[in-house]
Amino acid sequence: MTDLSRLSIKAIADAVNSRASTAVAIAQETLARLAAYDAVQPQIWISRLAPDDYLAAARAVDARVAAGEHLPLAGVPYAAKDNIDVTGFETTAACPAFAYRPTASADVIDRLSAAGAICVGKTNLDQFATGLVGTRSPYGIPRNAYNLAYVSGGSSSGSSVAVAAGLVGFALGTDTAGSGRVPAAFNHLVGFKPSKGRWSTGGLIPACRTLDCITVFTDAVDDARLIDDIIAGFDPLDAYSKPLIDRTIPHNRIGVPRRDQRMWFGDSESEYLYDRAIETLSSMAQIVEIDLTPLQETARLLYSGPWVAERASAMANLLANNPDAIDETVRQVVAPGTAISAVELFNGIYRLAALKRIADELWTDVDVLAFPTTGTTYRVAELLAAPIALNSNLGFYTNFVNLLDMAAVAVPAGARSNGTGFGITLIGPADSDHSVLEAAEHYLAASDLPCPPPLDLEGKMQSVKLAVVGAHLKDMPLHWQLTSRNATFVGAFETAPTYRLYAMADSVPSKPALVHSTDGSAIKVEVYEMDVAAFGSFVVEVPAPLAIGTVTLSDGTTVKGFVAEPRALTGAEDITALGGWRAYIARG
Repeated sequence: MTDLSRLSIKAIADAVNSRASTAVAIAQETLARLAAYDAVQPQIWISRLAPDDYLAAARAVDARVAAGEHLPLAGVPYAAKDNIDVTGFETTAACPAFAYRPTASADVIDRLSAAGAICVGKTNLDQFATGLVGTRSPYGIPRNAYNLAYVSGGSSSGSSVAVAAGLVGFALGTDTAGSGRVPAAFNHLVGFKPSKGRWSTGGLIPACRTLDCITVFTDAVDDARLIDDIIAGFDPLDAYSKPLIDRTIPHNRIGVPRRDQRMWFGDSESEYLYDRAIETLSSMAQIVEIDLTPLQETARLLYSGPWVAERASAMANLLANNPDAIDETVRQVVAPGTAISAVELFNGIYRLAALKRIADELWTDVDVLAFPTTGTTYRVAELLAAPIALNSNLGFYTNFVNLLDMAAVAVPAGARSNGTGFGITLIGPADSDHSVLEAAEHYLAASDLPCPPPLDLEGKMQSVKLAVVGAHLKDMPLHWQLTSRNATFVGAFETAPTYRLYAMADSVPSKPALVHSTDGSAIKVEVYEMDVAAFGSFVVEVPAPLAIGTVTLSDGTTVKGFVAEPRALTGAEDITALGGWRAYIARG
């Protein structure tokens, strides 16, 4: 497969402007990347530029450079979410019955074209940008670039994967409830959501017209800033555009949710990674715990309040005349909006104004907020089984931001053991976009995060990591139960220092019991990886009083592993001081 390493926006533009390369050469490489990744998940695209048309557009960029123009995005390939108008492409909003061919491009597209960027295609999305998951499209389900069993995040699903897979230098998304931030987190990207009105939404199919923002996915914060420099500006044809303001704020006091209000939905890895992010942030600024109550009440207005009516208005004709053309889950979410009264709407507006006044007071105590982008992630199969409830969980930390007109940038903050990304979002008041981006750069510089894990190009990451502590260790009597299932050795590790190890009485072959304890120690383990089916067959063979639970390793990541019921300790010898099972066996 063609190398899918990242494309750098600045490196591409510099090479083309300096004549070290050409836009045509970049186009040829991009076409090879696109063809290669089509074998993995072509469903990230709804439409793409024909190769001959792409090469013609690239030749036009080269001609501009040859004529003496310096183009800040010379030859840079990008993707646009398919609810943004781009001439030459249909706009579908992931609904074939809605599709039309625009006569003009969105303002943001025109600005990118003027800068020398080339739109190579329109990306898939949750239909009508309603969802945070990427599973609500008749064009297929884009999946997480790092683990194809998991959701990409939405609604800007295809855009995030196109960048994560190294197919384009950047991609445009949109954000009403978190659609430009959640997919960034899951795919180890930067997702910049500007203040409302900073970027024109002219030529955007509305989800909630008063809240919508066009966003960008990049690999680096300075790339997001570059795109902002090009796109930001007043558009007199967009009624919601506003004059450009850059408000400088400090980032000496960083607000985080009170610990008792943080929601992880059973995902202990996310909790650990967020705690680690706070440690990094504490080296930059004072950490201030804040009360989430007014922000969460605001968030509930989006889907449990009258703003559902605004979503319904955007698809009113289809709801009335062709409801079956709408995705079933999207229809279930939006259809109640047609019954919301003007009285309910105005009451909602009044309550939002009161909540905004409370939220604005936050900025007297903190400069910037640093929230988890999401509390967890889910497999595609899980989302299909519970599409509304699990989607709502993903919006816990994002849904209030646009209602309160805040600027936000989602940045990577680590990887889960399944390869999917965890991220934090830095949030500031309206028009603090440059300052928020600066805070994000400072965080990433201080965090020293490892590179993202390898891309999942063949679905091989639909697997489980298992820690073994005793008879299943290499060269031990039950190791064959792993090798017979083609388990792969990941490495030798130690647990967190919160376990005690026992040698069970009267077990043949001799077996250990690993027990979580507040006065424990680090215990040596080996970690193996096997596919889900093999893991399932392994688990059913584990005899009581042993069981498979979750074990925390010394670096804070979690894997599946052997644990023990209390009865396993009857007559057992405490061998914690030996540090591991091999030392016990060697003792004889």
